Amino acid sequence: MKILILGAGRVGTSVAENLVSEQNDITVIDTQAEGLRYLQERFDLRVVHGDGTQVSVLKAAGIEDADLFIACAARDSANLVACKIARVMFNVPRRIARVRSAEFAEHAELLGENGFCVDAVISPERSVTNYLHSLIEFPEALQVVEFASGRVSVLTVRVGAGSPMANHSLDSLREAWPDVSARVVDVVRDGRAVQAGSGTVILPGDEVVLIVDTRHARRAIRQLRVAEKSVRRIMIAGGGNIGMRLARKLAEDNYSVRLIERDAARCEFLSTQLPNNVLVLHGSGTDEALLTRENIEDMDTWIALTSDDEDNIMSSLLAKRLGARKVIALINRMAYGELMQGSHIDIAVSPSQATMSELLRHVRRGDVVVAHRLRQGVAEAVEAIAHGDRKTSKVVGRRVGEIRLPQGASIGALVRGDEIIMPDANTEIEADDHVIVFVPTRQQMARVEKLFQVTASFF
Repeated sequence: MKILILGAGRVGTSVAENLVSEQNDITVIDTQAEGLRYLQERFDLRVVHGDGTQVSVLKAAGIEDADLFIACAARDSANLVACKIARVMFNVPRRIARVRSAEFAEHAELLGENGFCVDAVISPERSVTNYLHSLIEFPEALQVVEFASGRVSVLTVRVGAGSPMANHSLDSLREAWPDVSARVVDVVRDGRAVQAGSGTVILPGDEVVLIVDTRHARRAIRQLRVAEKSVRRIMIAGGGNIGMRLARKLAEDNYSVRLIERDAARCEFLSTQLPNNVLVLHGSGTDEALLTRENIEDMDTWIALTSDDEDNIMSSLLAKRLGARKVIALINRMAYGELMQGSHIDIAVSPSQATMSELLRHVRRGDVVVAHRLRQGVAEAVEAIAHGDRKTSKVVGRRVGEIRLPQGASIGALVRGDEIIMPDANTEIEADDHVIVFVPTRQQMARVEKLFQVTASFF
């Protein structure tokens, strides 16, 4: 696929890095030469220095035969104008824009064919906020993503020493869950994936990836990890867009929220925008005296959301030492996140991975409606719709055991109308089933995509 990306900032760089690894033809446009130089030195892609809202620059980037245009520059206005040009002047089939302002979501007509011609909007702030909210709703989980409009969840859980399932096989797990629709599709032990077969024994400290009917999620988790106390008291460091969005969302759900922001003017603004049950504090998340005075030891969850990775790491380590039960840190640099997660920092959240999950469904071939990255971006889970019949499709009319999936990949769930099915090898896939597939490595995704592409005779 030929993809043009406008913007070599943090989001654009992350998008380029993720997509170029899947053998796409990538060109990145930006006015800042330094960011382009960084990308060109590290990845097999093309860069164009210039203003992506100029027709001549877009032509130089090869937009005339592009399959996808992704506008993720820092300014909403540049992204929207560029998408309009891509559609009107060059008829690019698909256009995606990063839009920070929440007002555009309230006026969808501005984005359609009679407006800025945007097919889909990505919002890193919204993606990260929703992701963090899910982690708070399921405090035992390391990762929570949703499929089938929230009816199916994929959870990553670290098995506790006191877990009822520790030192038992996956066969025993099924026996322990007679009334729970759930399946373990992946086990990670000491940083390495273990084939999740029926005889696999789960050990304390293992990380398991679980596909589950969302209604049964809490019961399934408690078989893998001793249930934690409910979360009610939350302290957030960082009152930027993500901090403000999350504080508002949590306050609406009746959590007790305290928000720390170091900029006095921003504190005043936050106090006018957030509900009265959010306490806005002026100060730094690394101020030990402030945290002690605000009773950090009583906090169920500490979340560091500033724009500085080092600050987020240091404040989270301090909060943990002072008694916060669980700490979550927003960390942009992947190397930092992989190093810190599971140490004194319980969960390291990568904004780039949350954004990629939102973007991937527009990049994947076949009728993929949802896609999420798992295990720090190594694995992926997708929800694809099965179309056609046995003649035109590689999956419809076939039993799960007959489908030639890549090694380690598995079909974890089917959604058929109002029914959620945890299939076995004899379950037959029908037309219009929503099929949720776990894929252990991104390099295998091309084979999975082809399975859900119908032949030309279908049309």
